[in-house]
Amino acid sequence: MDAPTPPPVLEGQAVRLRPLREADADALFALYGDPAVCRYWSFAPWTEPAQARAWLAERMGWRPPATYGWALADRDDDRLLGTVSLFSLSAPNRRAELGYSLLPACQGRGLAREAVRLALDFGFGPLALERVEADVDPRNEPSWRLLEHFGFRREGLLRNRWRVGDTFADSWIYGLLGSEYGRAA
Repeated sequence: MDAPTPPPVLEGQAVRLRPLREADADALFALYGDPAVCRYWSFAPWTEPAQARAWLAERMGWRPPATYGWALADRDDDRLLGTVSLFSLSAPNRRAELGYSLLPACQGRGLAREAVRLALDFGFGPLALERVEADVDPRNEPSWRLLEHFGFRREGLLRNRWRVGDTFADSWIYGLLGSEYGRAA
């Protein structure tokens, strides 16, 4: 059996979406160990570097065609600043879910917008998806504003969808069709 093919590298002006690698473990621990990043995430902040290594080992095994998981990296020095993924791909339905995260120190510079645009261009382009979905905590205004920037429509509310520590959180479900997506966004 052939080894799974990694996702392609996608280049933007300031960011590069590239496959995750073992050397990203420390940067991933900084990302998902940050309470500000995980405040609206589906798991509590990591407390041990071993959690990053375990997450990375698992995710590196998730490859196309079911999951396209990228390191959101600085284009100049290739260091991991966050993650982007198209996951839960359904080929018969031409559908995927979108996920993304970014270090707080890198937020507000348009990096997430560029990274999401690269992923959507790839999803609606070479992958020929009909629909991309995303779920977001209603309290995470920067995230749902980013989705709405690209034309995602809020389609519903899933109450108490995620349990993070002792707290349950709702999710707004967003959807974007290929016919609604403007690649210039």
